[in-house]
Amino acid sequence: MQIRRMIPEDAEALSKMIRRTIAISNGPDYPKSQIEKQLAVHSPEMMLERAEQGHTYVFLLDGEIVGCGTIAPYWDNENESVLLSVFVMPECQGRGIGKFILASLEHDEYGRRAERIEAPTSITGVEFYLSRGYGFKGGKKKLEDNVLYRLEKFPKKKKDAEKKKDAGSDQ
Repeated sequence: MQIRRMIPEDAEALSKMIRRTIAISNGPDYPKSQIEKQLAVHSPEMMLERAEQGHTYVFLLDGEIVGCGTIAPYWDNENESVLLSVFVMPECQGRGIGKFILASLEHDEYGRRAERIEAPTSITGVEFYLSRGYGFKGGKKKLEDNVLYRLEKFPKKKKDAEKKKDAGSDQ
């Protein structure tokens, strides 16, 4: 698998892959009207905007985009980041690509500096994020507008706890 930052020439293929994934993977969890809204939102133009707001990565298998994700500052806050447009092509789901995408985003400079990472998550993706150490924002399982959950992770707290544990074992 190859990983690289999105280039403008990727916008059309990326949008197409995301729209297809939404229609297939998210279709069972949402009414048709909501799927249609999400399809309209994920245009090539929006993908270009996301790439300007943060760091968008594409994940390729044999030269084909099979996944993507963006990490960006959360409202220009230098201590918080947000994950956006994290998708894996339906045929490639369940093969560890999503875990690889998430790890790559968390290791991006916006992920490394973040004390908190927020992940607006579809009903379809919530279990994946929970399995990767994210929890419901503020500890409250709340579905906003019947569309998404807000999850969060505190990577620096985990690193600080690991450092304390290592320091304690040195004595």
